[in-house]
Amino acid sequence: MVEANDHRLMRRVNQWRAPRWLRLWMIAATRGGDGWLWYAMGLVVALFGGSERFPALGAAAAASGLGIGVFLKLKRAFGRKRPCALEPHCWATLLPPDQFSFPSGHTITAFAVTVALGTFYPAMLPGLFFCAVSVALSRIMLGMHFLSDVIAGAAIGGLLGYSSAVLMRLI
Repeated sequence: MVEANDHRLMRRVNQWRAPRWLRLWMIAATRGGDGWLWYAMGLVVALFGGSERFPALGAAAAASGLGIGVFLKLKRAFGRKRPCALEPHCWATLLPPDQFSFPSGHTITAFAVTVALGTFYPAMLPGLFFCAVSVALSRIMLGMHFLSDVIAGAAIGGLLGYSSAVLMRLI
């Protein structure tokens, strides 16, 4: 059932010629999700984060590092092909970073950093969630992932981000 819905959405997305502004937003979001956005957030927190900066950065780094390990292991275990490997996309020409789809590593990292930093800086949460959701949505819109890949990635990343933040507060 999940796979059938994933494939139905994939066909719609891969055949939809999105407006130019949306295409640019999705490409920018996915490129930011390559790491640049999170490094920039880390720099801002390091410079202006006050007394919470080191535990917040530690939580974000731990969550994203664990997330990378988790998604690499899960991708190999599941071996799910990417949407762009199954059907051509009508406008996206980005190359995937690897051959496997489940779960979305970009989404795991986005939500791990968002939840970890947002736990320490609640006022940043709306902007952080906007960025994380943009990254997750971009992975679907660009034909890199199925909807279930990004939902799983958001859940894993959110759990890792929250757990890391709680542990950093205990240390």
